[in-house]
Amino acid sequence: CSSSSGTQLVTSSGDTTVRIWDLSRRGCTLTLRGHSRAVRDCSWHSCGDFVASASMDGTSKIWDVNSERCRYTLHGHKESVNSIEFLPFSSTVVTSSADKTLSLWDFRTGLRVYTFQGHVHSCNHATFN
Repeated sequence: CSSSSGTQLVTSSGDTTVRIWDLSRRGCTLTLRGHSRAVRDCSWHSCGDFVASASMDGTSKIWDVNSERCRYTLHGHKESVNSIEFLPFSSTVVTSSADKTLSLWDFRTGLRVYTFQGHVHSCNHATFN
């Protein structure tokens, strides 16, 4: 993993894209395309090499910033994926969905590890302590 220097920003958009911005150059350096509906959330892995995105198309994606490609598409939620976040310094990512569940994934394999159920309404965000 490369060091994370805090000089870049990742954003998600209703235009179905994820963009990486260079703060010092004040411009977009990379546009990641592959979702079919609005992208609700994005997260940067602590190592700086991976970005995750959560979309209304019911999928999440793990993007390899260096190769500028999608490494995995995470399938399993039945409705919009509203948030995604990496557990720092690990290979775990959590997604929250309008299908009232939260899922843990191993982003090295793209496989779901566990699903939490119990909410009676849409899950909008999850974060680690």
